[in-house]
Amino acid sequence: MEINILTFLACICFLFLIGRIFILPIKWILKLVFNSILGGILILAINFIGGLFALHISINIVTCIIVGFLGIPGAIVLLLISFI
Repeated sequence: MEINILTFLACICFLFLIGRIFILPIKWILKLVFNSILGGILILAINFIGGLFALHISINIVTCIIVGFLGIPGAIVLLLISFI
């Protein structure tokens, strides 16, 4: 009977450790996706409004990575770089 209880406790500890290992990357991925969506919407808004003032930020891999990691500040950085 004690072996079954120890096995059960070991399995619970193992599941807990596996859960702790994988939950942190999932949070990072969700944050990256959220920043990407928010930054992409901001870039589209800048392109829409900036079209009146001849201002355009191209959407490519580099700008997507910058906006994905930095979010709204990344879109602002790209806007400032486009002025240079």
